[in-house]
Amino acid sequence: MKLGFLIYSYFPYGGQQRDFHRIVSECIERGHEVDIYTLSWQGERPRGAQVTLVPAKGFSRLQTYRRFTRWTSENIARNPVDLVIGFNKMPGLDIYFAADPCFAQKADLQRGAYYKFTPRYHHFKKYEQAVFGPSSNTAVWILSPLQYQAFESYYPGCGKRLFQVPPGIDEDRKHSADSSTIRQSLRNELSLDSESLLILQVGSGFKIKGVDRSLTAVASLPDELKKRVTYILIGQDKPAKYLSMARKLGLEKQFRVLPGRDDIPRFLFGADLLIHPAYSESAGYVLLEATIAGLPVLTTATCGYSLHIKQAGSGLVCDEPFDQEDLNTKLQYMLLAPERSDWITNGLEYGNNDELYSLATAAADFIDRFQIN
Repeated sequence: MKLGFLIYSYFPYGGQQRDFHRIVSECIERGHEVDIYTLSWQGERPRGAQVTLVPAKGFSRLQTYRRFTRWTSENIARNPVDLVIGFNKMPGLDIYFAADPCFAQKADLQRGAYYKFTPRYHHFKKYEQAVFGPSSNTAVWILSPLQYQAFESYYPGCGKRLFQVPPGIDEDRKHSADSSTIRQSLRNELSLDSESLLILQVGSGFKIKGVDRSLTAVASLPDELKKRVTYILIGQDKPAKYLSMARKLGLEKQFRVLPGRDDIPRFLFGADLLIHPAYSESAGYVLLEATIAGLPVLTTATCGYSLHIKQAGSGLVCDEPFDQEDLNTKLQYMLLAPERSDWITNGLEYGNNDELYSLATAAADFIDRFQIN
């Protein structure tokens, strides 16, 4: 088939973008022709794909998105494809990959009453309605049961069009024979001795990932324990606000922010704990990546993949509604807990589940069934 893939922006470090690249590459390998439409592209392009940078610009992000929708719709009408597969919510999709949580739910639970009168709300609600509303026929790939519950609650009847796909973890995150050597190399590079504790957080979009919660939790540690801690944040975003917060909390010497990078496995092997107290997260690939690397995880129940942490027994999950004191207590406990070796062993065993690595295959199988239909 000829497939049209739509994504607002591509960069190589986001979970949504990596899923996009995996699925596109699998489709090309199966012989499908792929046209990609995007506003911006950073990094390697899938071999065999035609990438079109859509010339849609506006005075605001909303205007840019509307022009992107109009331009791609008109272009695809002139150059038809068999299926339109979108990685952002917008009209005109045959399949939507739900990398983002339910917008209507977020607007209700995380915004003030005034928000529903803003242009931003009306735009994103309209685009979500185009995918999940009663007049839509769009098939939706979801990542977790949390998404199913949210979308079905706000768009009753859409459940029959929601299809959960498995994770697509990169196998280079798995613990291997040289993981211990890699761990020691990284810790030497960071000047960390055997008494030092490295807390890691990975993810672009620092606000939604709960970096403020993480900093508050680290600052709450008893002084003797806190002195042993280095907290490294890796991701694509503007760090100034959080560097300022760290200074105010007295953590400026212990907190480092690194941009998105390709050597995440080194940090997963070298760290002592992954912290990920996100406000909202459809999946949270890094939770599984840490688990299969043998790195204990502390996260929140609002992350779709927190269910894997519970199933694996590879860390602790803060229940909803979120309580900062609960996170503080769990962080201190996990840094000193005697069952740390159990979390590590459980995670490594969980990593033997082949389904954790099968997203691209499952998505391409789904597309192939569309061809049959």
